[in-house]
Amino acid sequence: MTNLSILGTGNMGQVIASVAAKGGHNVQQLGVDDLGAPVTGDVVVLAVPYPAVADVIAQRGEQLAGRVVVDITNPLDFETFDSLVVPADSSAAAEIAAALPQSRVLKAFNTTFAGTLAAGNVGSLPTTVLIAGDDADAKATLAAIVTSGGLKAIDAGSLKRARELEAVGFLQLTLAANEKVSWTGGFGVAA
Repeated sequence: MTNLSILGTGNMGQVIASVAAKGGHNVQQLGVDDLGAPVTGDVVVLAVPYPAVADVIAQRGEQLAGRVVVDITNPLDFETFDSLVVPADSSAAAEIAAALPQSRVLKAFNTTFAGTLAAGNVGSLPTTVLIAGDDADAKATLAAIVTSGGLKAIDAGSLKRARELEAVGFLQLTLAANEKVSWTGGFGVAA
């Protein structure tokens, strides 16, 4: 059993909390009104929009030292939905890792919608969470949370792969925003 803290109470935060609880893990969920509450999880999920990450790190960075930190953001230009706002050779996860050098940063959950996480499938395929990171133990811990909650997990490689995961997330979001795919659909992985 893992202790998981989720920073964010929106759709994704709630569904990730549900998946973890279904797997028997202890879940702490903290919102913007909970700044006085300490982070207790060994794994911390940043379930906030990308523009809020800098504030979360400023407010809770010291509490995140020594923990596995999971970035689920898609760093989109949310005004135009036409580009990512990180350099082409980087990623939001790389920026977070640089800002939190004492944390083990992973990229995950950004290529799935809340609806497919909750349903456990994308069409006829099981929902798969792609996980990128440089720490094998951290990835194994997150994969165990994901699979115990009834989903599939695939190790997508090093944290450098986060930029590709963010590109896939960007594509999926723009397709949904333009009503080309459903917000309850998305990409599935057949393996």
